[in-house]
Amino acid sequence: MSEKYKPHGNLMSYKVYIRPTARRMYGYATGTHTQHQKNIQGMLKIMFLNGSGTTWDMARTRLRSIDDVREQEKIFRRLIIGRYDRGRYSSGVMDIGLVTGEKTKKSPYQSYRLTLHGILYYIDAFDPSQKEMDMMAAKYAPVLPRVFGRWPQLKESLGTDTYNIKILAKGLYLNNINMANANTPLYELMSYIHIKYRRSFEIIKEKDLAEQISYWFYTFLLYGNKKDRLKKILSQDESTNKWYTEFFRQTVDYYEQRLLALSRSKHMFK
Repeated sequence: MSEKYKPHGNLMSYKVYIRPTARRMYGYATGTHTQHQKNIQGMLKIMFLNGSGTTWDMARTRLRSIDDVREQEKIFRRLIIGRYDRGRYSSGVMDIGLVTGEKTKKSPYQSYRLTLHGILYYIDAFDPSQKEMDMMAAKYAPVLPRVFGRWPQLKESLGTDTYNIKILAKGLYLNNINMANANTPLYELMSYIHIKYRRSFEIIKEKDLAEQISYWFYTFLLYGNKKDRLKKILSQDESTNKWYTEFFRQTVDYYEQRLLALSRSKHMFK
């Protein structure tokens, strides 16, 4: 079977499909687990902390004996891509979209890493420590450059608010009407994040999902009427400032057009 990652959907898809499906299939921190679930959880943790690597690299993080490493490598490979046994196929973590495979010029062997969905699931299900989050961010900086790529700078300015991505991992504060507030456009901006990517529920390019997650991260800094947090972070990086300012303008244009549509329809209800 092909080991090429099939892209899955946007943040709403993560909330209503990928997150509950992964928790059901692979478990979470509390409760009892099958040996299969424990094996997958251990493998996901290796990817979370170490980033991209071959199945051999993953096996060597645990074992020293070559024979043991070879056997563990086979197990990891089956867990990732699935297997056929007696005519029946057992799915791997790539099928649900938690892991992706990639080849580099440096090595002829397939490397694997967590997808953005896989990172969010692991954060939600296993509540990694801040130290583990820092290790992950360093490894996955190229995957989510506007957040993980700026992680040290964000930590210096935001402190523990940098770990707000744990809130997103739980599927919270996406477009909740309770975020509506007269003092900040938090609800409107969050809603537009989903409107902007509404056609990508089933399939989205990972770089576009990274953009959507990044929009969420910076917009959530407005929560609690703390506009200064967002302004401070944007002022520290010209590229990020331009990127988010353009998103804000897109949001304003969208709502102005919707308001115009409402105004043109007023005669229908006189």
